[in-house]
Amino acid sequence: MRHRVYGKKLGRNGSERQALKLILTRALLEHGRIRTTRAKADFVRGYVEKLITLAKRSKGGEASDAVHAQRLAASRLGNDRELVHKLFADIAPRFENRPGGYTRIYKIEPRHGDRAEMVLLELTEREDATA
Repeated sequence: MRHRVYGKKLGRNGSERQALKLILTRALLEHGRIRTTRAKADFVRGYVEKLITLAKRSKGGEASDAVHAQRLAASRLGNDRELVHKLFADIAPRFENRPGGYTRIYKIEPRHGDRAEMVLLELTEREDATA
């Protein structure tokens, strides 16, 4: 039974899961949308939402809080300065009035090779969205 067991293993060891989380998070923040399996989307979704919340909360506080939040985000994104800047300057202001739910998952057709359930994981407020 999986009672109170946190997280998904995804058939990988710890360092491989950490690398996968970093790759998927960076791709989603850079492009606004990624195509992946349902299990991987569920795995990375909460992590991305926590990063966006961290970037949002740093706006209203003191300057030292903003610097601290940027350093935390940078450490979690592999110290990519351009991506951290994009997160704080472009992505977080788009979600300023939204209390949560920054990502959405759309089911798409299964992968041809193994019929794995594929999804589109995207940011709800995309800059290039034509709604």
